[in-house]
Amino acid sequence: MSRSPGSVRRDTASVVISNNTDEHTDPPESESAPSARPPTQPGPAALWRQLILRWHFYAGILVGPFLLIAAISGGAYAIAPTLETVIYRAELHTDSTGAAKPIADQVRSAMAERPDLTIAAVRPARDAGETTRVMFTDTSLGESKRWAVFIDPVTAKPQGQLVVYGSSGSLPMRTWIDGLHRNLHLGDFGRNYSEIAASWLWIISLGGLFLWYRQQRQRRRDERSLPRRMLTIDRKAAGRTRTLNWHGAVGVWIVIGLLFLSATGLTWSKHAGGNITELRQALHWTQPTVATSLEPAAAKSTTKPTKAETAALVSHNVDQLDRVYDTALASGITDKAEIGIPSVANKAFTVTEVRNAWQFSPNSIAINGDTASVTSAQWFADWPIAAKMANLGIALHMGILFGLANQIALVLLAIALVTVIARGYRMWWQRRPRTGSRPVGRTPARGAFTRLPASAAVGIATLVITLGYALPWFGIPLALFLAVDVARGLLMRGRPI
Repeated sequence: MSRSPGSVRRDTASVVISNNTDEHTDPPESESAPSARPPTQPGPAALWRQLILRWHFYAGILVGPFLLIAAISGGAYAIAPTLETVIYRAELHTDSTGAAKPIADQVRSAMAERPDLTIAAVRPARDAGETTRVMFTDTSLGESKRWAVFIDPVTAKPQGQLVVYGSSGSLPMRTWIDGLHRNLHLGDFGRNYSEIAASWLWIISLGGLFLWYRQQRQRRRDERSLPRRMLTIDRKAAGRTRTLNWHGAVGVWIVIGLLFLSATGLTWSKHAGGNITELRQALHWTQPTVATSLEPAAAKSTTKPTKAETAALVSHNVDQLDRVYDTALASGITDKAEIGIPSVANKAFTVTEVRNAWQFSPNSIAINGDTASVTSAQWFADWPIAAKMANLGIALHMGILFGLANQIALVLLAIALVTVIARGYRMWWQRRPRTGSRPVGRTPARGAFTRLPASAAVGIATLVITLGYALPWFGIPLALFLAVDVARGLLMRGRPI
């Protein structure tokens, strides 16, 4: 079926903003065909658009599934803190009223419940109806996991046991979702999936924003109405044009959120995150920690204590918990906190404010249990600005910083991203030929990079190589994309695609 020139122009103007793209601006790679007039050479702006269009297309098609999994699991993780309060209500809440028992009594009750494990820390209840969480070290659980016994602070009786994970104290349901979001429950190998998603999300988002801006700018020359057109949906449109319109406008609505998720997600990644950590260390931007040693380095003993000596030391330290906590409160620890209980001699207690809703300053101090004196302190106000931003960004990414409002915002962001991805794939499907056996639409035309000015090509290559080194799971997929694309171009030369 033939198409009118006006139809071709409309298709050429169509682009996408997140994970798939639209008609290419140059003729498709196919057999040479007689033409009534020689093709005109596109200008620099058209070449840039064509290049970004092709990269955007391939990145969206191949990285889209990773982004889809990350969006769904991330949205589930965001709302998990609220779901925990319902699912684990029996462990987290108590109906008892009255004065709380001493923290030491609560901890001893938990120790009686788990005499086989070594006490590690306690999170005293702060609000009425909350339980105290007493944590134990268990090497069989894996990295960052501990057993927690939940104690009614009024009666000092256990209300249950659960495995908790990380500094946020995630309970089993949230921990399982976190594992899915982080590594698909495949260990270190699975972390590559989330790093690919985080490494490419910002590139796909910015590329799509540029393409959507170009498309809207070409459609209307009235610059005053351009911002409104980019953010609104044309409800009169139909078919693929309507899909594109929803895809582009929703993408603009969420682009800032996507850039934030990409940046904070990279800080947790294995390879890029390691590079970021090295950079922060070199610039002294890391989060400071309190010093816990109570003796000079030269005086440290290398003799391993016996079990009886360790048990006596732990019992002595448990007796000091209430005095240590009172010192922490008097020193400025105002939010919910975790008290680290030392199990070796000449170590201070640590009292650290834990991540919680509306908690903006995770201060930490070290206290000598025998003298109830503060031996070291790290106040959030004194942290490097980069460390502050990273800490707050992580809490925001996890859905903790602003409580339920934070969680709802992240869930809506995840839903919007899923719809943008789905509409991108739908446009690819809608662009398939109406006749013939081709199941999907053509790819955008190649060749823009080789036609750019030499200075621009060298600049792009330098930037890509630098990014590929800093973000390995941006560089590796890109190298594979390029290899497949070159091979495909050689195979399809002289044949229709």
